Amino acid sequence: MKKHFKNVAFLVIAVLTFSLRLSFAENMVQVKGSDTMVNLVQSWAEEFMIKNPNDFVAVTGGGTGTGLSSLISGTCDIAMASRNIKEKEIALANKKGINPNEIKVGMDGLAVVVNPDNPVGKLTIDQIAGIFTGKIVNWSELGGKNEKIVILSREVNSGTHVYFKEHILRKNDTNSKEEFAPRALLLSSSQAIADEVAGNSMAIGYYGMGYISAKQKPIAIAINEKSEYVEPTIDNVVNGTYPVSRPLFLYTNGQPQGMVKKIIDFALSKEGQDIVLATDFVPVFK
Repeated sequence: MKKHFKNVAFLVIAVLTFSLRLSFAENMVQVKGSDTMVNLVQSWAEEFMIKNPNDFVAVTGGGTGTGLSSLISGTCDIAMASRNIKEKEIALANKKGINPNEIKVGMDGLAVVVNPDNPVGKLTIDQIAGIFTGKIVNWSELGGKNEKIVILSREVNSGTHVYFKEHILRKNDTNSKEEFAPRALLLSSSQAIADEVAGNSMAIGYYGMGYISAKQKPIAIAINEKSEYVEPTIDNVVNGTYPVSRPLFLYTNGQPQGMVKKIIDFALSKEGQDIVLATDFVPVFK
């Protein structure tokens, strides 16, 4: 019972602290979108608020699609996106009087990961596409154990899901109709994929390389069988040898103004780009 009251008291204090901070904030900015970018943007927000104690930045995930939808509907000030905005999203935004403005704030290497107990450590783009489309169903087909492959994917609202489908499954072919296998398990976040891979020796998934830990094994990837197998590291993304990398964006309604501009300027400053590097992404400026 004492523990229960202690937990309740802690929650009340946390809520009151949050409310007090909010009440004293002269400005508040809502940032929503890409789960890949949540940790990075939260780190920016924390440092920004230390330097600007009268400002408050609220950061929530939900996926790139969610962030862009929120920007279009006017329920957030900045959208985080791990893909470019689509033409249909721009058209919808314009109908609502919103003018999406794209700002590139970093780069990300997209890692394909398996459980550390899985002997498979390198794959070609074709093999990865074969796994996720369901053409390759057993690890023994790839030199692994005689176990059925468990496919993990982000859900369709995720920019990571879209990027992976367009660049890996469809190999940048706009005429391709390749889709994820129906048996693929669609998970709500990169962390959910990381946790499932850590506990399932048959699983394979993908996410931004900032989520890699000792509980997952990143796969070295080659464009084809004659190419070099390259691991997902910051250096390999910077030098262009890692074949699965992508830009990271913030979107605003028109040119950023006021506090939104202050946040964007901080993200693109040396300190902001040092945070990009510290969170295992690749800075725009080296």
